Amino acid sequence: MAEELNLIGPDDPAYHLELTAAQLKVTYTALKVFFDDLGHDEHDVQDIVHQVLDKLPGEPEVRAIDLDQEQRRRLRGV
Repeated sequence: MAEELNLIGPDDPAYHLELTAAQLKVTYTALKVFFDDLGHDEHDVQDIVHQVLDKLPGEPEVRAIDLDQEQRRRLRGV
């Protein structure tokens, strides 16, 4: 019975998420900080966070996002 409730396989996508540029930068930064703060005995969590970071654009692309500019664009409705 418990197996029937496990509808998502271990390698199946569980959720689709669309992010604005500003949201992407904040998400990437938060995951990097979290990853960097994990202890050596938390390899399983490190692996999962690393897998998520690998799905996001690289650090140079994320650093290029200007949060102030994105906020101004959002307020203007552009």
